[in-house]
Amino acid sequence: MLVVDDSASVRQVLKEILESDPQIEVMAVASDPYVAVERIKSEVPDVITLDIEMPRMDGLTFLDKIMGQHPIPVVICSTLAGSGSDAALAALEKGAVEIIAKPKLGAREFFEESRIKICDVVKSAARARLGRHRGRPVAVNPKLTADAVLAKPTSNAMIQTTEKVVVVGASTGGTEALREFLEAMPLDAPGIAIVQHMPELFTARFAERLNSICGITVKEAADNDTVIRGRPSSLPEIAICC
Repeated sequence: MLVVDDSASVRQVLKEILESDPQIEVMAVASDPYVAVERIKSEVPDVITLDIEMPRMDGLTFLDKIMGQHPIPVVICSTLAGSGSDAALAALEKGAVEIIAKPKLGAREFFEESRIKICDVVKSAARARLGRHRGRPVAVNPKLTADAVLAKPTSNAMIQTTEKVVVVGASTGGTEALREFLEAMPLDAPGIAIVQHMPELFTARFAERLNSICGITVKEAADNDTVIRGRPSSLPEIAICC
């Protein structure tokens, strides 16, 4: 794997922690994306850990370029990647498979305490199957009510409700596929329930972002929700076992 971070101390401690796992080999470290590109020219890593705030090129720009040209599983490791932050959500939408929010102070202690989790995240990322990111601007029509979408019933017609429900499961790196899938849904689509592998506390922001770009209504699932036409519910992964 390749570690990309502008902090020399973070690069050192991450390298030490990752190489403490016999299944992980750190092929190189890089102080910014330009150095990382030179490393990748000679050897393509299975996983990249990537900071966001760096000199010469920020991590989100680099992530966008990677996913658009040669997708590699990327784990964001940044002080800007706090739970629900715009930067972290943008990284997930651009194709990052996992988020590690490092603290502004005491990074070494944090990494040492999170050694097992960090190694597990990296090994899980290595198994992610990614496609090229194809971001594009989207024109969204105004949301319509159910009355405007569904025809009024007649004696010879019957409105279908939740008898048919679409259930979707997406693993790491599935956010882009979900966006394309939901954008293509007609306004009278069956009810949809989605389970998306995503860091804790990000599902609400992800649902809000999808709702802003899709014709159908998208919201985070809540207890006692009714699954109805034109409104999928995005379920946190923790809900799988419920």
